Amino acid sequence: MPTSSTARPTHPPTLWAARGRHVGSAAEDTVRHRLRRLKDDHVVDDFLEPPDDPAAEPPSAGTPGPRILEARWKAAGTVTVRARLILEPASAGGQEWTLLAEAEEAWDLAWPSPATVFWPDDPDVTWDRDAATGLRLRGINTLPDDDKAVRRLLKEAGRSPWNIHVVVHEAMTPDHRGRVPLAQRLPPGLRHRVVEHRAAPQQLRVVNWALEDFGVQVPRGGAVVLPGTPAPPDYAAGDFSVRTVFLDGSEPTALIAAVTSFAALPRPLPDDAVAALASLREDWRLLTLEEELERERKLVKMYAEALEAMTQSRDLYREAAERAAEALAVYRESAAAAPAGPPPSQAPPASPLRGLTRTLERFRGSARTPRPDAADRGTTEPPGSPAGED
Repeated sequence: MPTSSTARPTHPPTLWAARGRHVGSAAEDTVRHRLRRLKDDHVVDDFLEPPDDPAAEPPSAGTPGPRILEARWKAAGTVTVRARLILEPASAGGQEWTLLAEAEEAWDLAWPSPATVFWPDDPDVTWDRDAATGLRLRGINTLPDDDKAVRRLLKEAGRSPWNIHVVVHEAMTPDHRGRVPLAQRLPPGLRHRVVEHRAAPQQLRVVNWALEDFGVQVPRGGAVVLPGTPAPPDYAAGDFSVRTVFLDGSEPTALIAAVTSFAALPRPLPDDAVAALASLREDWRLLTLEEELERERKLVKMYAEALEAMTQSRDLYREAAERAAEALAVYRESAAAAPAGPPPSQAPPASPLRGLTRTLERFRGSARTPRPDAADRGTTEPPGSPAGED
């Protein structure tokens, strides 16, 4: 049985989700006509076609984006349901659609199917095609005769993360009583989420061969609910395998119980459903007057909190600036009150040692004066000496 190692959000109990394909043209007109009629009949409280979806990726040049329609109604008279239908651009002669509906309480399978709020419950309107296999959601789908085609089809069904696929083996070819689709016997909340595959008596071997990769087998004359990909953590093949399905017109209670139990399992949400659910909750536009007032109150509260935060930041900044100015003033006052120091001298005082050194140098200079020689002494007489004889 295939498993996923990546943790995914589980399917909320308040959510109803399905994906399909509308074959043909005028899908949007069909939905509009249906919603307008139900609103006139007071089945739907209101509906809206937003001009744009902010959660959707911007379409490429020349390619139209998906069309988003919203509707709101009361289930069981008191429980508000908000639903969003996403219509993808037309391709290959049809349009894929994704429908998510969320209630204020856990979803009750006895409530009307959200699919019949947007789409007419008319067998001639071909909106009920499974997106993974192209098979009908409201009918019996006989497996092809070619073995390779059977294997390819069942592998696509087993990998489908959206709708529930059930394989029923016919032990013998049934009459018209055994040709009643399972969808007609299921609770309304499951009728447009289940794809029924019918295997002929001789196809048991090829069917089980194709299902080996998913860890399930179809009993002869019985049925099995495929786990899907990724499989629910609590899925056990034995709990969702029915040994015998009587195709004689009687109600297949065991098979209905298996499908209902499987739908109640906590299942991982497909990646696309995670984004669609977030958009349903965050970008919902079909508001009542009370909801609009509540949204405005929240906006006012948010703006008031932002303004309060800005005011507090301004006050803190002003207080810090005042403290800095006070500190600067105190510093200037303390600098002015300090006593004046001695004036700086123009020249450094002379050192006594240096003066003594200079005196000694002058003394040494005079002591080194040269004396006159003897000739000079002979010609020079000291004053007051007697004159010599002739």
